[in-house]
Amino acid sequence: MKNLQNFAVKETLKDGAEVTIRAVRPDDGERIHKAFRRLAPETVHNRFMGYKRDVSDAELKHITGVDFRRDVALLVTIGSGKDETVEGGASYFALDPDAPYDSAELAFTVEEDFQGRGIASSLMRHLIWFARQNGLRQFEADVLISNLPMLAVFRDSGLPMTIEQDGDTMHVALSLQPEPD
Repeated sequence: MKNLQNFAVKETLKDGAEVTIRAVRPDDGERIHKAFRRLAPETVHNRFMGYKRDVSDAELKHITGVDFRRDVALLVTIGSGKDETVEGGASYFALDPDAPYDSAELAFTVEEDFQGRGIASSLMRHLIWFARQNGLRQFEADVLISNLPMLAVFRDSGLPMTIEQDGDTMHVALSLQPEPD
């Protein structure tokens, strides 16, 4: 298996713009922090199911310290070098440290100017590839019922999906197992 920490691909969005989808690196903390500070309150609310003013150092360390086996984090960037900016990202983190390949929690964040341009679908496709390379069995996510675009990304992923509603939250489970013939 190739070194997943060096993953990087160019993607062309629905509108023809080009972005890079790449593995998060240990030195990405400040880039992620700057991206978070640019997010609109509604985007933060949809991602965290509540409002928060900032991302903590512990959260940044968690995101930038993934092992690319049990936990994976990808960024969407434009520009390069010192001009590279983060416009979105997605991750999965093992839910049970004693059974890390059973299920992982999915999370996505896309900056408002890049929403609706196919980024979340591209990130989903790449996370599915990583998860299958790593032998993961299932993704899970809690999504606000009002976050229809994110629910559509899950529905359109091609993975078998179950949904349970709990108040204003949808619990989504996506199977990564091949369907029986």
